[in-house]
Parts: sequence; structure tokens; C-alpha cells
Amino acid sequence: MYTKDGESYFIVDAHIALWDARPENQRNIHGKQFIDCFYDYHRNLSPEDQAWEYDEFLYQGGERLMRDVFDAGIVDHAIFQPAHLGEFYAKGFAQAEESFELARANPGKLTYNHHFDPRNGEAGLDQLRADHEAMKFRGVKLYTAEWHGQSRGWKLSDPWAYRYFEVCRELGITNVHIHKGPTIRPLDRDAFDVADVDHVASDFTDLNFVVEHVGLPRLEDFCWIATQEPNVHGGLAVAMPFIHTRPRYFAQIIGELIYWIGEDRIQFSSDYAIWTPRWLVERFVDFQIPDDMSEYSPITTAQKKKILGLNAAKMYDIEVPAELRLPTAGETATGPREPERADLAAV
Repeated sequence: MYTKDGESYFIVDAHIALWDARPENQRNIHGKQFIDCFYDYHRNLSPEDQAWEYDEFLYQGGERLMRDVFDAGIVDHAIFQPAHLGEFYAKGFAQAEESFELARANPGKLTYNHHFDPRNGEAGLDQLRADHEAMKFRGVKLYTAEWHGQSRGWKLSDPWAYRYFEVCRELGITNVHIHKGPTIRPLDRDAFDVADVDHVASDFTDLNFVVEHVGLPRLEDFCWIATQEPNVHGGLAVAMPFIHTRPRYFAQIIGELIYWIGEDRIQFSSDYAIWTPRWLVERFVDFQIPDDMSEYSPITTAQKKKILGLNAAKMYDIEVPAELRLPTAGETATGPREPERADLAAV
């Protein structure tokens, strides 16, 4: 719990990872290119006192994660969003087994989400079922630009992807987090386009689609889609650190999001270990839209509380202490009203 000026905030970091990008896990030059691109984001968007040395950026391990996120990081709960990237890393980039075991050991603090790739066909569906049987996860993180043999990306609207979403529905995997943001070398920018979100959100209205990085640099496209689809949410990973380097740009991002989709469908994310959460939380609690950007309304404390944790807690049924909850609100002022009933979506 974070407290400032008499207000207390329940913090859910909705996008973290344990990764291993050390040279011994890199399969090829692309593994180094990928982590180097991450490190460039880290160095260029972090305050100087929050920047890490390159070697410590390659791997953190569970003990450091717990310290950075919860002890020093003032987070109440965090959600793993692993990216496999098996073409670049021998054991995968995000360490699924280590992350799952850490979450199992700390169920009050950590939730584990998994991953899949529809290009794995029937064998991948069998693996998804087996993984879910073992781990009981409620969400997945998808990288549509991930390489797979000669393929350099896939779409959420692909026939095989629909097969996987149908199995997700059967298994009760209701939360689908998708990297739809800035490209990462050597992945292809166009493979992260947000247009395919429109297809699946319309066809699987009983699933939540969390567009990580809110579609940047395609914010306008994302907003136009999300305002029409009540099951589309925005994750602020990568957007958050602009609060330091480009505060007016961040004001535009958060202002547009609140205008188009409302504060109930926006989730705070640090994208650990690219950034640590504490300074992002502190900056956001103190942040306000500049007075001369009058097309956007000021951000209220209640809106900040929802974005910083209450929205993700609701999606994942994370227990929030009674004193940190907000009164249940009616329909949001933006986006479609009276969303379709989930029990009719599968008919």
C-alpha cells in the first residue's frame, strides 16, 4: 500500500517478468539485439538514479524481483506476463517455470499468466491444456510479432488463433494480454498493429483483451477500437516512464485514454524489469494534466486509484482491503453501454 497526503492506494503492477537474457541463454545475435533494445528503453526513459548497469539488467532472479517490486517497490500484487521468444533464447526469454514457482510460493503477492503460440497447431493446444492443468492460470500474454521458423508474426484473427481462444474459453482463461506497442529489435513493427484486436474483441465478448502499451505508437487506432469494444482494456507498460522524460506526451496519452475508454479500463504496469515500480507510482500519484492542456479534464484521486490497482484487482479477483476500495460505480461515460451478455457470446 502506498500513502501520500492522507490518501492510500492499493497497487497492482499488471505487467512484470522474470527474464534471462544472459549470453549463455542467447541462441543467436537476435537475442542480444532484443535485450539491447530493452536496455536502450531503460536507459533513455529512466531517471539517472533508477538506471541499472547492463550486466545486472540481463537477469534479476526471484529474490531481487521480490525486493524491487514489493519491498522497495510498494506494490501490493503483481502479475507475470511472460514472453517466450524461443527463436532467440534457448530456455525462453521470460522464465516461465521460475515465475510460476515464485507465484505459487507467494500467492498473496503474485499471479502467474502463461503464453501460447497458435502456430504450434494441435500440439500447442495439447500443451496449453496440459500447462493449464498444472498451473491453473487465468490469463495469457501474447506476442504477435514473435518469430517462428520462417514466420515473423501472426494475427489474432488467424484461424488457428481462434482455435486457441476457443480453448481458452473452455478452460476459463479469460484474460488475454497482447503486446501491441513499440517494436523491439529485431521484431517487425507491422506485426504489432492493433487492427486485429477489433476482430477478436467482437467475436469473443466473454474474454478480456488487455492491449499492453496501449498500442503505442498507434494510440489513436487503439482508442477508436477500445471505445467500441467494452472488453478491450489498456495496459500502461512503456507509456508510464514518459511521465519522466516527456510529461506532456504522457498527459496526452492518459488524457486520451480517459476521454475515450474511461478510467475503469486502464491498468498500471511498470514492465519490470525494464523499470521498477516505485518511482512510477510516486510520479503518477503526483501527476496532473498541465493547465494549458485544457481539452483534458484533471485526473482525480479516484481515477488514479482505479488505474494504479483497483481495475486489475477486479479483473483478477484480487482481494482489496475494505478501506482501500471505492464505491461501485454505474456505467462509464465513455464506450458502449450495456455490454453483451457473456452467456450469449458463446452461442
